[in-house]
Amino acid sequence: MKNYILPILSVAMLLFAGFHVASTQQAHERPPPPIQPAMTPYERQVAGLGLVEARTENVNIGSHLQGVVTKVFVKEGDHVRAGQPLYQLDSRHIEAVIRVRQAMLSAAQSQLAKLVAMPRAEELPPMTARVNEAQANLRLRKDVMDRSQKLVAGGAVSDEVFVRDQLSVATAQAQLERSLAEQKLLEAGAWSADIAVAQAAVEQAQASLEQTQIELSRLQVLAPEMYDLNGKPVEWEVLRVKVRPGEFAGNTPNQELIVLGDLGPRHVRVDIDENDIPRFKPAADAVAYARGSAEREYKLKFVRIQPFVVPKRSLSGDTVERVDTRVLQVIYSIEEDDRSVFVGQQMEVFVREDEKQTAPTGPQNATQPVPVVTSQM
Repeated sequence: MKNYILPILSVAMLLFAGFHVASTQQAHERPPPPIQPAMTPYERQVAGLGLVEARTENVNIGSHLQGVVTKVFVKEGDHVRAGQPLYQLDSRHIEAVIRVRQAMLSAAQSQLAKLVAMPRAEELPPMTARVNEAQANLRLRKDVMDRSQKLVAGGAVSDEVFVRDQLSVATAQAQLERSLAEQKLLEAGAWSADIAVAQAAVEQAQASLEQTQIELSRLQVLAPEMYDLNGKPVEWEVLRVKVRPGEFAGNTPNQELIVLGDLGPRHVRVDIDENDIPRFKPAADAVAYARGSAEREYKLKFVRIQPFVVPKRSLSGDTVERVDTRVLQVIYSIEEDDRSVFVGQQMEVFVREDEKQTAPTGPQNATQPVPVVTSQM
């Protein structure tokens, strides 16, 4: 019996341990997911991850020049029109330069006006008196010479005195001719070439002032001008403000200081995996579900295809998702203008696969507003 006691006790202890574990084990119910995932309404579909954007796409407003921001005129959610100021850079240096250029322009204009107004009325009488003086001096010298000539014939004076008087007459004659030439030059006014030089100096000063004024206007950033396909100006909504007074604003590319979007229906930019492109039909029905709101379905309308396959940048976090995937970006519009959908929000998009293509594709169906280039902000 001693040979059977130890195995029997071992089996009994094992059965007791199993019974104890089974009796104390609690049954755990599988909890439902915290957020109900979106379910496709189609039997066969092409799925893609969409990102909500403005109808004009998200316009990143930059800065023409570098400087410190002194004023911000808008806040997030404001509605603005084309030409309305958004923010202002420090302009004290440019304003000082403008005052200097204005003084230079005033000096150039005064110089031109002086040349055009020549001769002055006050300058003519002194010149006339100088001519009369030269004429009188010439008559006096001639009279002295005539007397010397008679005296030389009678032997009263020497030839040296007569020669000196002749030279005096020649000198007086030259002085009279010079005075007459100066009088004619004065009465003729300014030389046309001098007026042209002065006019060029005025134009140069004016252009320099206008250049500085343009630089001043560029320190104030304005809302851009854009028109939709119907020729109506786009009204903007301030989606994001990332600049504050006192901060430095540079003119580096793709700097998002202020983000604008139009007030029209929202668009959804959908990434179609390159493996699903052959099965994608632009004219097929499409629906979207916002992340975290699977019960709300949004009908989508095809707008256009961006005909360039790009690397995928918007990742959903799926474990089987590859970062080296390339995607075709398709633009849809949300048919109902629902303001509960925000720009930048992710949406699950499903496109019916078995739908036949009945409408032409490409940019001809696009309702994307067309930007108009204007001189400025």
